[in-house]
Amino acid sequence: MLQRCAAVLAAAILTVACAQTDAGITTNVKTKLAADDTVKAYQVDVDTRNGVVTLSGTVENAAAKEQAITIARGTDGVRDVIDQIRVGEAAATAGTRDNDVDVDVDTNIDDKAAAAARSAGAEIKEESREAKAKAGEIADKTGAAITDAAITSAVKAKFLADTTVKGLRIDVDTSNGMVTLNGNVSSKAEADRAMTLARNTDGVKTVHSNLKIGG
Repeated sequence: MLQRCAAVLAAAILTVACAQTDAGITTNVKTKLAADDTVKAYQVDVDTRNGVVTLSGTVENAAAKEQAITIARGTDGVRDVIDQIRVGEAAATAGTRDNDVDVDVDTNIDDKAAAAARSAGAEIKEESREAKAKAGEIADKTGAAITDAAITSAVKAKFLADTTVKGLRIDVDTSNGMVTLNGNVSSKAEADRAMTLARNTDGVKTVHSNLKIGG
């Protein structure tokens, strides 16, 4: 009887331990996303390293993005969540069709009136095209600008992937492209490596270190 109980207990412990591995956490998060009505699981990629979950991909709206982050944070074993999810622009682009102006000319209208109507319609269409072109240029410039949140996520991801830097012990804060590093490191080499990784991240203007050695 005691041997049977011990076997059951060992199996339970093994199940819990497996669930806490990076692969187990990834599987649990994906399963939750697939079961959620708000999130399209096939649009979200899940990667786990040392208990830190990175979410990437594209979702249809901000609500789906927030729900995915909430689900990941609420999964057992997750220490932190790095958000790299983008919100799709399908709804915005779909609306551009409304900007096209078509002028239908009745065949019974006088030729001069018809010509004037066609000319007016052509001018309106041209103005519409120019407006959409300007809007596209603005959107491109906006998209090219890397946000502080994206820079923070990118720096954290580099730390976690590096064998020298203990990423979970370093806090990253970004403001207007300036990255500030806080926390404790084991050596000057680790501090220097963290500074180098941060400086070489896209969008970073300057890096300020508050790292303490041997703390």
